[in-house]
Amino acid sequence: MILAFSVTPLGVGEEVGEYVADAVRVVRESGLPNRTDAMFTSVEGDWDEVMDVVKRAVAAVEARAPRVSVVMKADIRPGVTDGLTSKVETVERHLGA
Repeated sequence: MILAFSVTPLGVGEEVGEYVADAVRVVRESGLPNRTDAMFTSVEGDWDEVMDVVKRAVAAVEARAPRVSVVMKADIRPGVTDGLTSKVETVERHLGA
């Protein structure tokens, strides 16, 4: 499964990068394949391990912010691994054709 998620601290002002970094740090330390862009962090693994990482990432932000908003989108496709890379490579291949 690949899960893309966004954690946004609320009630802390406009500068939220420091709080988001707390969440991303949890993801990166998890050892699961992951990728962060300007809007989402994607993490790949089985259901339980991915949801555990998301829960801990949210908790890291929640520890410092009075309110947290979370958006998630999941691609659940049993038997597929390395989707973070292979899905992008497929699109790039089609763009190069």
